[in-house]
Amino acid sequence: MSNKDLQQLRTQIDKLNLQLLKIINERGLLVQEIGKLKGVQGTNRFDPVRERAMLDLILQKNEGPFETSTLQHIFKEIFKANLELQEDDHRKALLVSRKKKPENTIVTVKGEAIGDGVQRFVVGPCAVESYEQVAEVAKAVKKQGIRLLRGGAYKPRTSPYDFQGLGLEGLKILKQVADEQDLAVISEIVTPGDIETALEYVDVIQIGARNMQNFELLKAAGAVNKPVLLKRGLAATIDEFINAAEYIMSKGNDQIILCERGIRTYERATRNTLDISAVPILKKETHLPVLVDVTHSTGRRDLLLPTAKAALAIGADGVMAEVHPDPAVALSDSAQQMSIPQFEEFMTKLKPVFNLNL
Repeated sequence: MSNKDLQQLRTQIDKLNLQLLKIINERGLLVQEIGKLKGVQGTNRFDPVRERAMLDLILQKNEGPFETSTLQHIFKEIFKANLELQEDDHRKALLVSRKKKPENTIVTVKGEAIGDGVQRFVVGPCAVESYEQVAEVAKAVKKQGIRLLRGGAYKPRTSPYDFQGLGLEGLKILKQVADEQDLAVISEIVTPGDIETALEYVDVIQIGARNMQNFELLKAAGAVNKPVLLKRGLAATIDEFINAAEYIMSKGNDQIILCERGIRTYERATRNTLDISAVPILKKETHLPVLVDVTHSTGRRDLLLPTAKAALAIGADGVMAEVHPDPAVALSDSAQQMSIPQFEEFMTKLKPVFNLNL
């Protein structure tokens, strides 16, 4: 074979490559249209029965020279790439997506702008136990220049025999103390029916990890004009977390704060495993502010300072931590709460390192 013959064959291959490129892109455009229709219908984008039918048809028509196994591999890769193309379109369509809204969402709570570039703190007891307990913590919080007070009035617990919170009475205590100290209240609501009642007492509705996929609660929180702090579920993927936020925003409420609080893994040295990489991923994929709960992610007060440093260094919009006047007698999660002197030391070591505007 002469060099001229070789060049002619190569020229034919180049033409076929361009034809394949055109056909693959045309296929991609059709797949995008199918993805839009499936999105309207609410059906899954991946259809294994359809994929098997397409593979069978291709293999039936195969006249060589490629082996069946080779063609299966090639077309499965094409199918995979097209499915990813549909998912990209889906992500672009999400209201919480950075592709939908390039600029950061700033959630303002009683004058505190979360997501504006200044890193903030949300601090308070794990559970509301009494007026005196909350008031003592609130004074320590205000002394540090912090204006966001957390406290659990409703406490979903693993055991039905553990302290479940004071309920509405706990919300009233939080509201009274916050008014006295000019603080904003963040507290968890666990059922859709309690949302309307809570509006009178809280400035931010918290939806906890165990309720991240309580879709009726998400929709109820999305239907009211009140900021929502959404915590990542115990074993939720980032995509599942983002879609949970979408449930809220789809109902009209765009004042959402995401909170990474650790996920459940095989590791037992900490209560959960802090997925610190979730912070930049969430900041890149969504336009929502992101907090890190260092208390629930570690379950150990001796790890609160280093994990808070990590959270702030990686770009979190704030840190959530728990403080109790006497952790040893706390009715819930005593091992992970700081005493007030420990909290003061915690803040003293963080203030010189980060621009906290405190």
